Amino acid sequence: MPVYLWKGLDKKGAIQKGEMDVPDEAAVRVRLRRMQIRAIKIKKKPKDIFENVAFLQPKVQTADVVVFARQFATMIGAGLPLIQCLDILQSQEENKTFKRMLKEIKENVESGSTLAESLRKYPKVFDDLFVNMIAAGETGGILDTILERLSGYMEKAMKLKKRVKGAMTYPIIVLIIAVLVVGVILVFVIPVFEKMFADFGGALPAPTQIVVNLSKFVKSNILYIIIGTAVLIFGLKRVAATEKGRALLDDNLLKLPVFGPLLRKVAVAKFTRTLGTMISSGVPILEALEIVAKTAGNKTVEAAVYDVRSGISEGRTMADPLGESGVFPPMVVQMVAVGESTGALDTMLIKIADYYDDEVDAAVDSLTSMIEPFMMVFLGVTIGGLVVSMYLPIFKMAGVVGG
Repeated sequence: MPVYLWKGLDKKGAIQKGEMDVPDEAAVRVRLRRMQIRAIKIKKKPKDIFENVAFLQPKVQTADVVVFARQFATMIGAGLPLIQCLDILQSQEENKTFKRMLKEIKENVESGSTLAESLRKYPKVFDDLFVNMIAAGETGGILDTILERLSGYMEKAMKLKKRVKGAMTYPIIVLIIAVLVVGVILVFVIPVFEKMFADFGGALPAPTQIVVNLSKFVKSNILYIIIGTAVLIFGLKRVAATEKGRALLDDNLLKLPVFGPLLRKVAVAKFTRTLGTMISSGVPILEALEIVAKTAGNKTVEAAVYDVRSGISEGRTMADPLGESGVFPPMVVQMVAVGESTGALDTMLIKIADYYDDEVDAAVDSLTSMIEPFMMVFLGVTIGGLVVSMYLPIFKMAGVVGG
């Protein structure tokens, strides 16, 4: 069915515009009259020749979904019908991929599917958490409230992920630059100095000889080093793709001396916020724990959440298996126990999440302030050491000539 772009004036004289999937231009005019909009301009939308080439299409980002959820909540809260909300959201969406997706969702809802069923067809954009909360909102008649909670949850999760990624990115980039600089010096710069020293004759100082030998080794084996590095990275990825490999990797990550505590705090913040948001939205606790486990992002935490779920299904409280897991700090276990005993588990979980969000911020700031001087010292010692070792023979010769 062709798509028509339209522009018109509403009954207040304000300019409105959008697009419609209708058989012809006459159908656009009929629909606009029903919407009490006087048409100014109607034209057929030109086809995108790359529309069916998936890798050339823009990806739907988390930020797109957050904006969608917040605007959707505002429209539902204002009393607009579901189909009209989806029509407006689809017409104003700039991301072409998301626009097509919203159009298909609207068509599915028009055909009789629930919103949750329509969203479930796009698991890469709307995960189990999103879909199940929408289903709870539709059942309870509080879709606007659920959408507000979802957008708030996603904004906080996005902020948390950005903070942690920023902390991890800095040292990785500095390390890569250091390796590249050292590689260039060893492969291209040191051989020039070596030739110059050979012309002068005489024994080289020990540090200089070590650097020269290292340069020879790197230069003669550089292809094997590159291939070996690529094989190692590929092998680690393959191991991490297996259940046992990923579990071993995630368990060791939590045990790292500096990054381990940070990752544990991130895991606690994510677990408590996700579970608290789902419980407060009316999702049954066993179903909520199943989804939380799948979205944990760490196999050790995932196993602990499944143990908690098994314990609850056997009639135990949440706090007991949570404490036995060894993953969650005692403070979290005690606060969950208080939340269960007072009947305010969802509120308590959100409070824990807020606390650990602040803890993550403080840990990231501390980590960044610690890494910066360490990296400076590392770069200075590594590159400075190479430069000084190559100039030692020149200093020695200058001393001999001066003497």
